[in-house]
Amino acid sequence: MSICQLVSQDETHKPILLPHLESVILGRGPQTTIKDKKCSREQVELKADCSKGFVKVKQLGANPTSVDSVVVGHGKEVKLMPGQLLHIVNDLYPYTVQFKEDPGSCKRPLDVSSKDEEGCSETPSLKAAKKHEHLPESVRAEESREINQNVGHWSHGLKASMQDPNMQVFKDDKVVVIKDKYPKARYHWLVLPWISIHSLKALRDEHCSLLKHMQKVADHMVQQCPHASSLDFRSGYHAIPSMSHVHLHVISQDFDSPYLKNKKHWNSFTTDYFIESQDVIHMLETDGKVTVKEGTSELLKLPLRCHLCRKELPTIPALKQHLKSHFLAESRTSNAS
Repeated sequence: MSICQLVSQDETHKPILLPHLESVILGRGPQTTIKDKKCSREQVELKADCSKGFVKVKQLGANPTSVDSVVVGHGKEVKLMPGQLLHIVNDLYPYTVQFKEDPGSCKRPLDVSSKDEEGCSETPSLKAAKKHEHLPESVRAEESREINQNVGHWSHGLKASMQDPNMQVFKDDKVVVIKDKYPKARYHWLVLPWISIHSLKALRDEHCSLLKHMQKVADHMVQQCPHASSLDFRSGYHAIPSMSHVHLHVISQDFDSPYLKNKKHWNSFTTDYFIESQDVIHMLETDGKVTVKEGTSELLKLPLRCHLCRKELPTIPALKQHLKSHFLAESRTSNAS
C-alpha cells in the first residue's frame, strides 16, 4: 500500500506523514512551524485513505481552511486529491499531498520496466503521466480522456483545461496557451508546457530552454494583442501557485476584471509574490533551481497599494476606482499628443 505525506509548499519543514485512516490534527505549532494566532492549534483534521488516494480534510478552527481557494467550512469535510492545494487558514500556509509506494513493500524482484528510480513499482498515476509526456500532439487529447477516467488528479484544474480545444488560443509541440478561466485583467493568458512539471520547485537547469520558449510564446501573445500599443504587460510565475502544473502568466496591467475581488488576487500579481519570467530563467541558469524566499506567502496579506503610484487604498472597489483615474489621465495625454 502507498504512504501519504503532507508537503509544505513554503518548504518550512519536512513532510508530515499521514498514516492510513488515522486522524492527524494540525494547526499552529512546531509541527507546521505556523505561528499565526489566527490559526488554531487544532485547525484541521486530516485522514488519509492510502488505498483510494485521497485525504479527508475537516475544518476545526474558526477561521477558514480552503482547498483550491474553496472554503471548507467549520465542522465540514472535503476530499483533498493529489494536485490540489490546501491552505491551512486564511489562504495562507499552502500544502499538497503525495502518495508514494511504501519502500517496505518492494521486497520481491520486479521487472525493470515497471520500476521507478528507487526500484519500487510505479504507481498508475506516474505511469500515466510519463506516457502522456511523450505522446504525439495529435493523440494527446484522446489519451487524456483515458487518463482522466483512471487517474483523479489528471482531470483536475489546468491539466484538463489545457486539453480543451475551446480553451486553447495557441499551441505548438512544446506548449499550449489558454485563457485564464477567471482573468484578473482585460488580457490574461497562461502558457503551459505539455510535459508534466508539478511546480517551480521541480524546475532544473535543463528546463531553461523550455522556459525561454514559454517566454517567446508569451511575447508572441502580447504582440498579436489588438491593444498591445496602449497596454503594459507582465509575464511571470506565482511563487506559490494555487494550481499544480507550471504555468506562465501573461497579464495586462489594467487589472480591469470582475474576477479581481480580494487582496490575495491583487497582491499575487503586484508584489514580489509574482516572479518575473526572466528572473526564474536567471535562477535556473545560475543556481540550477528556483528559490522561493521564506515568508513569501505573507506578501498576500500586505495592504492594497496601486502598482503605478504606490498609493494605499482601503478596499478593492476604491482601488479599482483609483486605477480608472490613472488610465483616464493616460488617455487624455495620448489624445493631446
